[in-house]
Amino acid sequence: MPGQSEALKKATFGMGCFWACDALFGVVPGVTRTRVGYAGGTKPSPTYKNIGDHTEVVEIEYDPKTASFSQLLSLFWNNHEYGLTKKIKAQYASLILYHDDEQKIEAEKSLSEEQNKQGKNFTTQIKNFDRFYPAEDYHQKYRLQLHTYLVQSLGIATAADLHTPLSTRLNGYVAGAGTLDQFEQDPVCKQLNEKQYDYVKKCLVENQGTGLYC
Repeated sequence: MPGQSEALKKATFGMGCFWACDALFGVVPGVTRTRVGYAGGTKPSPTYKNIGDHTEVVEIEYDPKTASFSQLLSLFWNNHEYGLTKKIKAQYASLILYHDDEQKIEAEKSLSEEQNKQGKNFTTQIKNFDRFYPAEDYHQKYRLQLHTYLVQSLGIATAADLHTPLSTRLNGYVAGAGTLDQFEQDPVCKQLNEKQYDYVKKCLVENQGTGLYC
């Protein structure tokens, strides 16, 4: 992502509907930004209606001093919508795209460990990251965009406004991801005014435990 610090790293996962993944990873402490898109295939310039052999993925920007790749992998293994043990079409496949050799080794080790733990064979593919194609704007921070009041009051008017640390956090909290204590302690959300804060808190409480997937 433009302007990202050299200290930050990226992880790219496919695990079903990318709206849910966007919300799930967006509230993880140490995750700075997320965006959804298409990757893993060969079709040039994929779109939602013409995705070809690509997979819906979430791209996660994170600070490894706070959020480890193993922590992100744990969320990956435990939050698939479908497709972890049953082969499905490429669009919703279980996919890890590693960005360096360290991620490759850790992903392969965790795959073996998780399969042994569950006594099942996973369909998960582990592949070298090649290229990420951002999804259309209406897919970005989809859960946040459903809250017109919040979007308007925060002055979110462009795609760039959806790729900030605050939008990343709020997209998860309004969908019920994370905990109330986490939200109340989250320094990223301290920039909300009282009305915005109360609104997000109410959404979090109401939606917590209801499931992130469609």
